[in-house]
Amino acid sequence: MAAILSVQNLSKQYDGGFQALKNVNLEIDEGEILALLGPNGAGKTTLISIICGLVKASSGSARVGGFDVVGDFRQARSLIGLVPQEIALEPFQTVIDALRFTRGLFGKRNDPALLKSILEKLSLWDKRDAKTMELSGGMKRRVLIAKALCHEPRVLFLDEPTAGVDVELRKEMWDVVRQLKADGVTIILTTHYIEEAEAIADRVGVIRDGELLLVEKKETLMQRMGKRQMRVELMQPLDAIPDGLSRYNLDYSADTQTLVYTYEANGERTGIASLFADLSKAGLILRDVETRQSSLEDIFVGLVEDKS
Repeated sequence: MAAILSVQNLSKQYDGGFQALKNVNLEIDEGEILALLGPNGAGKTTLISIICGLVKASSGSARVGGFDVVGDFRQARSLIGLVPQEIALEPFQTVIDALRFTRGLFGKRNDPALLKSILEKLSLWDKRDAKTMELSGGMKRRVLIAKALCHEPRVLFLDEPTAGVDVELRKEMWDVVRQLKADGVTIILTTHYIEEAEAIADRVGVIRDGELLLVEKKETLMQRMGKRQMRVELMQPLDAIPDGLSRYNLDYSADTQTLVYTYEANGERTGIASLFADLSKAGLILRDVETRQSSLEDIFVGLVEDKS
């Protein structure tokens, strides 16, 4: 599948000397959802702003649909929809007029059928004549998405789309994103909610201090870097871990009388069979055993800490 967005050797250094991006290279395929993860100040918004033409890069290039975002600004920008984190809407404007106005800014003729289709997909059609100030926070975010889609972009940037909304509305927004993907829209999502990336992303990118640490398929990343933990609850407390178990690097919680064994999820030999044998040799009686697969959040935290 061809890349709809290509970033090559992109860097941004501000006048004060702060380097927000450091030689970033990234290609995004048409029709995929990429979740871009990183702590505050990592460079996520700077990267998006350069691609959208809001900030000028110090070096490197970015192309959308084959158009350079600087040299072919109009063509590139017409392919991009941006949903900012901040809710900024004209309070006295109706929902339908907000879409008509935004579509006009891109030189597009009014298309009532298209606008109706967009509002219906976002469950906003019955609010088309409502002033934006009359809407709930969740509905305002949907209006922002509708505005970003009304000029028919092929790439949609969602900057923290569910920030500050409740869990139920967040899951509704995930359904909206999945529908947009089904319609052929390429989506780049920045989020602080790791579960959001885990739920809807095809690939995950991790950025820290302006450096893109990795971009990988979500399932591949979790398989390659994921770990499993086996928690063994004992019948009796321990004063110390027996010497015969030292090679397993076990963690012990006196509060729960639990031994924790961590091993590679995709390793050929987990060591579990020998651990159970050595537990028996040590005379330890087990009350319960459970296993847990590391989540995307565990992997993300580990990556960020490794680079600190």
